[in-house]
Amino acid sequence: MNLTKPPRGAAPRPAGPSGAPGKDYASASVPRHLARGALGFGLIAGSIALVPLAGPVALLAAPLSLIAFRGCPTCWMVGLAQTVSRGRLERRCVDGVCTLAKAHPAAGGTAAGDR
Repeated sequence: MNLTKPPRGAAPRPAGPSGAPGKDYASASVPRHLARGALGFGLIAGSIALVPLAGPVALLAAPLSLIAFRGCPTCWMVGLAQTVSRGRLERRCVDGVCTLAKAHPAAGGTAAGDR
């Protein structure tokens, strides 16, 4: 079974807002994504740190971090990579073979003079 190429005649998978198939965990901006991460990691650290003061009930704050992370901390890290690379990288698929390349400046990337 070849997992890198879809079978001939197969319908393409729906693409997310980044153009890549699958889930999109990116935020609207890097500062917003970092704020979500700070909130998520703060909730985890705070819930563990408050156990001596509030008892095991303090651990109820830890699951709230999953909302801030939009899943797990790994999902947040993937979203950070997506947020940073948005508009700079582009996935191109030709005849079932997909590659990752720099986005064309006319497609919304940065101009050569802006770098």
